[in-house]
Amino acid sequence: MDKKLIAMLACPVCKGDLKLNKEKTELICYQDAMAFPIREGIPVMLASEARTLSTDERLEKH
Repeated sequence: MDKKLIAMLACPVCKGDLKLNKEKTELICYQDAMAFPIREGIPVMLASEARTLSTDERLEKH
């Protein structure tokens, strides 16, 4: 995924920064503990499609 695109995106819930997780192809918002999927190179920025981060993932942060 293009770094410029990631820099322009914000969490749809809190408008905070997102971090790319290349392994899981997700954009992560640590403030809301949500991971938004990237499907076929397109980020799905819907809260209803996001998964909740586990406690370990929340502690990893960056």
